[in-house]
Amino acid sequence: MSGSPGPAARAAASPGAGDLLAQLDPEQRAAADAPLGPVCILAGAGTGKTRTITHRIAHMVVDRGVGPGQILAVSFTTRAAGELRGRLRAMGVPGVQARTFHSAALRQLQHFWPAVAGGPLPRLESSKIPNMVRAAGRLRLSPDRAELRDLTAEVEWAKASLVAPADYARLAAAGGRETATPAQTVARLYAAYEEVKREAGVVDMEDLLLLTAAMIEEHDWVATEVRSRYRHLVVDEYQDVNALQQRVLEAWLGERDSLCVVGDPHQTIYSFAGASPRYLLDFPRRHPDAAVVRLVRDYRSTPQVVGLANRLVQAAPGTRLVAAAPDGPPPVWLECDSEADEAAAVASRIRTLIARGTPASRIAVLYRINAQSEAYEAAIGAAGVAYLVRGGEKFFARPEVVAALRLLRAALRSADTDRPAGLADTVADILGALHWRADRPSAGSGAEREQWENLAALHRLAVDLAARSPQAGLAEFVAELGDRVTHEHQPTVEGVTLSTLHAAKGLEWDAVFLVGLTDGTLPLVHAKTAEQIAEERRLLYVGVTRARTHLVLSWALARADGRRSRRPSRFLDDLRPARRGLVPAAGGRGGPGAGGLKGPGSPAGTGTTGGAGGAAGRQGATEETGAGGGPGRGRSAVRCRVCGRALTGAQARIGRCEGCPGDVDAALYERLRAWRAATARELHMPVFVIFTDATLQALAECRPRSVPELVRIPGIGQAKLDRYGQAVLDLVAGRTPPTPTHEPS
Repeated sequence: MSGSPGPAARAAASPGAGDLLAQLDPEQRAAADAPLGPVCILAGAGTGKTRTITHRIAHMVVDRGVGPGQILAVSFTTRAAGELRGRLRAMGVPGVQARTFHSAALRQLQHFWPAVAGGPLPRLESSKIPNMVRAAGRLRLSPDRAELRDLTAEVEWAKASLVAPADYARLAAAGGRETATPAQTVARLYAAYEEVKREAGVVDMEDLLLLTAAMIEEHDWVATEVRSRYRHLVVDEYQDVNALQQRVLEAWLGERDSLCVVGDPHQTIYSFAGASPRYLLDFPRRHPDAAVVRLVRDYRSTPQVVGLANRLVQAAPGTRLVAAAPDGPPPVWLECDSEADEAAAVASRIRTLIARGTPASRIAVLYRINAQSEAYEAAIGAAGVAYLVRGGEKFFARPEVVAALRLLRAALRSADTDRPAGLADTVADILGALHWRADRPSAGSGAEREQWENLAALHRLAVDLAARSPQAGLAEFVAELGDRVTHEHQPTVEGVTLSTLHAAKGLEWDAVFLVGLTDGTLPLVHAKTAEQIAEERRLLYVGVTRARTHLVLSWALARADGRRSRRPSRFLDDLRPARRGLVPAAGGRGGPGAGGLKGPGSPAGTGTTGGAGGAAGRQGATEETGAGGGPGRGRSAVRCRVCGRALTGAQARIGRCEGCPGDVDAALYERLRAWRAATARELHMPVFVIFTDATLQALAECRPRSVPELVRIPGIGQAKLDRYGQAVLDLVAGRTPPTPTHEPS
C-alpha cells in the first residue's frame, strides 16, 4: 500500500522475529510462524489464542513484509476487536483492521453502495422489534413481550442460517427448532417482516452481511478492490461462525487461501442462533494443505480447575488441557435447601474472599438465565458488596459516566490553567464537580456505591495512562475515552460481576461462582435433543474455564423453602467428589464413617447425600470439596468450611482456619452453652464430655438444620449424634429441647 513503511523500516522500528516468537511456547510459536496460507489453530480455553494470533500478525508485518492495512482480523465482539488493536499497537504494529463481521461489512457497504446501487445505503435499524410489531399487526397477531422476543430470535436464526421464509417451516423442523408459535405462522411473520423493512427502506444487522456478500459476488470490480485491499484474513472464535458469516468470509477470500482461523469446538455455545463448529472442524478437509496447530497449555486456571474442565467434556487424549499454573484450592461443591439460602451462602463466601484480599472486580457469579440474577443482586447488595450486572446498561451510557465525559470535554475546551499538576489529580479535580472523592464511601445505598465505583473506574484509567505515558495530558485522556466509547471498551469497575454464562465467554476472573446448577436450569428444560444437551454441557465448560483459582459450583434443592424436589445438574454426576470417591460423602451409603448414619427424623438404614467439608454459610447449606488426590481411605480429612484447606489440631476441632472469618450466632452459642451446662448437671458429668467449646462454636457458626449437616461438623460422631443430635437441632431451630436423661450404666 502506498504510504506504508517498507519491511526494512518496519523491522528497524519493531521487534524482530526472534524477539517476537521467543516469547511463545512451542505450540504458539508453530502457529505464529506457520506459512502464509491456510492455518487452523485449535485453541483450548486459557491457552493464549489472542497472544498467538497477535504475534502471528506482528510477525507477518515485521518479518514477512505484509502491509498492516492488508490484514483484516475479524472477531465477534467490539471488545475483542478492540483488544486485538490495542495489543498490536503495543507491539508496534498499528494499522491492522481488527473489526467485527458487522463492522467490517458496514464499512465496505458505506464505501461501495452508492456506486453499486446508485443511492445511499438504507438506514440500519439496530432493533428488529418495531418492525416485528408492524409485521405481526398485518397478520392480526398480538404477541406479548416474551413471545415477540422468541419470534425475533427465530427470524434471526433463519437469516443467519440463510433460510428463506418459504423454507423456514421445513428447515426448522429438520433442525429440531421448537417454538410456541406454529412454524407456518413464524414463516408468514418472517415474510411480513421482510416486506415491512423493504417498504420502510431500512435494513437490519443480518442484511449488512447479506448485502456485502451479494455485492462482492455480483460485482467483479468490488470483489477485486476488496480482495486487493485485504489479502490476509484472520478469524477469531471461528467455532461460532454461522452460515451467513461464512458466506461473507468466502466472498472476502475468493480463490485465495491466506486464511488463519482460531477456535475451540468445546466452546461452541451459539448453535441456537445458527452458529456451527463444522466450519472449524472441517477446515482441514476444505483446505488439505492447511497447517493445523493445537494449543493445550492452559495458562489461566489451576490444575484443579483444568482437571474438572477436562472431565466435564470428557476430553480425548491430545485434546485435554494441560495446566501451566501452580496448584490451587479444590473446587467447592455447595448444596443448599433453597435459592435464597444459596444466594446468601454465595454472598457470604464473596465477603470472605474480599476480606482475604481478592478484589471484587476479580469475582464473578455466573448463571444460565438472566432471571436468576435477582436473588444474587439482593444478597450481594445486602452484604455491602458492590456489583455490576453484565449485559445491563452499558458503562458509557450510565448517567454519571455521561456527565463525567461532558465535564472532561468541557475542561479540555476551557482556558482554565488553575489545575493540579499531573493527569490523575486533574481528572480527580474535575470529577469532584460530581461530588466524587478518591476515598471510598463507607456508607450509602447500593446505587450510590455503584456510582462512586463507576467514576473511580474513570479515574483509574487516568492513573493507568499517566503510568504508561508520563507526559500525557487531558487531551490524550479525553481522546482515549473517545476511542473506548466508540469501541465499547469499558474499564474495570470495582464490583462483583453478575453475568449469564453466554455473556461471560471470553472473560476470566480469580474466583467464579457457578450457581443454580440444577436439572431444568442447566441443562435447560427446553434442551431435549442430544445436540442441545451437549451444547448445555459445553456452556457449563465455558463457565468452569472462566475461573483462575477459586471455583464454587452450587445448587438449591427447592425454589423457596418448600419441597426439596430438585436434583443437581446431571452434568455434575461424574464430577462431584462424593460420586467419584475422592471424598466420602458424610452420611452416604457404604462410605467409611457414613454407614447408614441415622438420627431422629431419619428412617433407619437410609444414608444421606451431599459432600464432606463442613456446613457452608447459613440456612442449611452443605458443601463438598475435592481432595485433589486418589480415592479416599477411612474418614475424610477435616477441611476449613470457609476456604477448603485441610485442617489439623485445634483448627480441625473448630472446623475453620484461624485466619478465616467466622460468623458465630451469639444468641445460639449462649443457648448451646446453657443447654450443655444443664445437661452436664443432670447427667453428672463435665461439660466438655458433652461438647467442647470448639464444637459449640462450630455449631453456632454453621447452624445445622438436619442430621446430614450436623454430622459434618468436627466433634460430632455417631455416639454424640444419637445422644444429643435432636437436642442440638431443636436449639438451632429455636425450639426447647427435651429434658436430658441419665446415661445407661
